Amino acid sequence: MIPSVKKTVFPILSSCLLMFASCGDTKKKAQKETSDTRPNILWITIEDWSPDLSCYGTKGIYTPNVDQLAAEGIRYNKAFTTSPVCSTSRSAMMTGFHQNYIGANQHREHNKEALPYGIKPIPKLLEEAGYFTTLMSWKTDMNFLPDTKEELFMNTNDWADRNPGQPFFARITFSGTHRSWKRDPERPIDIKDVELPPYYADTPFVRRDWANGLEQMQLVDREVGALLKRLEDEGLADNTIVFFIGDHGRCHIRGKQFLYDGGTRIPMIMRWPGQVEPGQVSDDLVMSLDIDATILDAAHVTPPLPLHGKNLLGEAIKKRKYVFAARDKMDETHDAMRSIRSKDYKLILNLMPERPYLQYNQYKENAYPVLAEMSIMYLKGELTPEQAAFFAPVKPEIELYDLGKDTYEVENVADNPEYGPVKKELLAELQNWRTNVIKDQGVSDEFKAIGIFPDKNPFSTVDEWVAKNQKNYDFNRIGWPAWYPTKTLQEWQKARKKWEPYVMRGASENIPRPEIGIIKKKKKN
Repeated sequence: MIPSVKKTVFPILSSCLLMFASCGDTKKKAQKETSDTRPNILWITIEDWSPDLSCYGTKGIYTPNVDQLAAEGIRYNKAFTTSPVCSTSRSAMMTGFHQNYIGANQHREHNKEALPYGIKPIPKLLEEAGYFTTLMSWKTDMNFLPDTKEELFMNTNDWADRNPGQPFFARITFSGTHRSWKRDPERPIDIKDVELPPYYADTPFVRRDWANGLEQMQLVDREVGALLKRLEDEGLADNTIVFFIGDHGRCHIRGKQFLYDGGTRIPMIMRWPGQVEPGQVSDDLVMSLDIDATILDAAHVTPPLPLHGKNLLGEAIKKRKYVFAARDKMDETHDAMRSIRSKDYKLILNLMPERPYLQYNQYKENAYPVLAEMSIMYLKGELTPEQAAFFAPVKPEIELYDLGKDTYEVENVADNPEYGPVKKELLAELQNWRTNVIKDQGVSDEFKAIGIFPDKNPFSTVDEWVAKNQKNYDFNRIGWPAWYPTKTLQEWQKARKKWEPYVMRGASENIPRPEIGIIKKKKKN
């Protein structure tokens, strides 16, 4: 800033000398900044979304902006996150390490700690290397400290705030695909045009809910398009790496929170003009953590500890045989699972097989209409065997799927002798990963909460019992009880009736999302 003029000569002279010195410093600084030719980095995240996009072949949906981004870069067909829920997945992506390794594996952690081993968040490493870092949306959702936007990024909301010529690292989350969903009056989707996985009941109600999610993604696609247009308008596109990714899989009952592909497979697209040939489609096994390694290499930054991910443009990616994922508690729903996936097989190890998949979870029961629809059908005996398996009161300890024959992971071949060698190999590789990579702590007796709760639920819903006993039990520590089913048939029917007008609303109708549970959702600030 130019100093103000004073009435005395000495202050004027002093001010001029300071001004010229300042100008000289500014010129040197500007020269230094404009000579930094490292690429800008824009990391776009959408919430709770699998590769349900038109460029991935999903029926019914139209996402031209994301499709164009894919056409200008590389689309990864086999991309996976490390965890099927936001805070754990994001904690991993913020650091480049599996969430269990850094102690960030419990979703909605109440006792957060600092990162171990001298690990620093990716934006801090880039800031130290001269990058301008910004989070252009509100959500961080970390399971470690520090965890706020102001602490993890520079105190700004836009790359426009950087110094002239300074490369930027910008992250932005488009949250529309997180429940609840808005409909798209510009391009409503007919339920006849969608395709459901076979593990979901094929009813008009389920189809409408699925289509509503696709319509919301169409709305998000337009937001992505506006952001990409801004890059073009500001002349930044040619020197900016753009990543497009989902934080984890789709928010449906067999997606988010579980280690099937519906919960861990994500869209991943990278555009880097001059470095990545356009129009590529990759079948390499890649992880969300690979973005971190790619970014740091592009920025010429060496992390204090080698990351768990690999540079997407390196040879190591092409040689990768397996990707791994882990699930631990979700809110106060205690469960634990580990998975290993190759291109041909998926093995899931259920560390708490005594618990049902669909044990009580406030979020799911208050957010997933299909849970009500299919729970009614399950209690009436109307589901197919493939659909009913997920509603069982217990889980198998090991699940093994032949992905070449069983894309949707509905035929568990773990007990088939023909798959014995595959099972043995995958279990050994999974154990090696648990022991030597993530330092897995497994589950404690306290976490399992055996013998803590009454044998049976005295109420018609678990929700009611939890609401009445919040002062009697430390749910933050021992979790919620795993009684199942979580509602009687009559209570699920009541919930389904509440969902009906909202799910089946017209594209231009404004019908509020119903409150299903007794315990109300906390309002966002």
